[in-house]
Amino acid sequence: MQSESYKKMKQGKIVDMTSGSITPQIIHFTVPLVIGNFCLLTYNAADSIIVGRFIGANALAAVGAASPIMNIVLFLIVGICLGMSVLMGNFFGSGDIAKLKREISTALIAGGVFTVVIILLGLIFSRAILSLMNTPAEIIDDATLFLRIIFVGMFFTFIYNIYASTLRSMGNSRASLYFLIASAVLNVLLDLLFVAVLKLGIAGAACATVIAEALSALFCIIYVRRKIPILKYTRHEFVFDRSLLRETVNYSSVAAMQQITLHVGKLLVQGAVNPLGIFAIAAFNAVSRIDDFVMVVQQNIAHGTTGFLAQNVGGGSGSKRIRKGFFTGLKIEVIYSLAMGVIIFVFARQFVTLFVGNEGAKVVESGVQYLKIMSFIYLLPGVTNILQGYFRGLGKLKITLNSTFTQIVARVISAYLMASYFQLRGIALACLVGWIFMLAYELWVFFKTWKAN
Repeated sequence: MQSESYKKMKQGKIVDMTSGSITPQIIHFTVPLVIGNFCLLTYNAADSIIVGRFIGANALAAVGAASPIMNIVLFLIVGICLGMSVLMGNFFGSGDIAKLKREISTALIAGGVFTVVIILLGLIFSRAILSLMNTPAEIIDDATLFLRIIFVGMFFTFIYNIYASTLRSMGNSRASLYFLIASAVLNVLLDLLFVAVLKLGIAGAACATVIAEALSALFCIIYVRRKIPILKYTRHEFVFDRSLLRETVNYSSVAAMQQITLHVGKLLVQGAVNPLGIFAIAAFNAVSRIDDFVMVVQQNIAHGTTGFLAQNVGGGSGSKRIRKGFFTGLKIEVIYSLAMGVIIFVFARQFVTLFVGNEGAKVVESGVQYLKIMSFIYLLPGVTNILQGYFRGLGKLKITLNSTFTQIVARVISAYLMASYFQLRGIALACLVGWIFMLAYELWVFFKTWKAN
């Protein structure tokens, strides 16, 4: 039985996706996610562009060497919150607000402790991990400094992501967007102040990112407390529910493992790039940022589909509506991926030049060769993302973990085999091999699941 407060909430800041026209709902939910993640990527892109332009290729390479490690921790946190959001979406879809609140409080307590432990480990082992990755001696000090400062800010990253996941699970993807826009603008301004004006170098770029992340977390907390009254907690409501923790761990551990597997793979690929030299590292850093801007939209379309499916599964919607939601997400994904392939192919040189200017001719040429190949294969990750969104929405997170593992193993092996001969083009071709393996596995499981439902 749905409470009156629940019904009122669905009419206000929260969106019910268990009824009504499907395409506008998914688009309405996805667009703020896309814009918000573009702002998040602006953090990293601003660091890379400003560092590359005002400090030089060595500093850009240092940021590039640190990024895979930073991303492992970042997306570990994102994965944990993503797993929690599936449960939250189910509880919201069924109208069980009391259980939703217990899930949120349990997630905040357990996730907060876990994040602190990860931060401490990161501070201690940053340099050792960079050494294991064959990071060149000329840049390892800067890379270590950048990474340690970023680790300090990971607690703010967790707070933002848990609150943003809560809002998204209830159909509100707009609020966190506004906070990210504000923090992204601040990040760019602080980057320019700390790096270009005050000449604080790598440390200045890292500090700018941490300050921006702290503000986005603060804005999220204030918004939830003021605008979502039903999520205000009394002292006795903020509890640690052990039974819910077990259920949460089952979802979040698989989602987190999937994200970790993906970014450990990227870390290993970085290890294949590092022996190619500083120019190759700088170029790979630049094109990875461009890849991120393309693929984050693919991921957000999938997340929008996941949110739609999770609510409909929790609300007991029939298979017909669930299947229509999947096909709507697939159509959007294909159209977007094909369009971005054309844009990247045409403007590859201009995009790479943004990061290093016209002086870094070797960096630009390597980056352009990489992007020309990638432009032809962006459709593959688009399709694999929407399939993952489908499996997540049905609660089948182990399938997403297995498919990601398959992709990463194929990609990493291919990268080490091809990098020395094809340079950065080999890294792009390794992506192709990984996505082919991933898609083959996902389609096989998808058709089995589709027939069963």
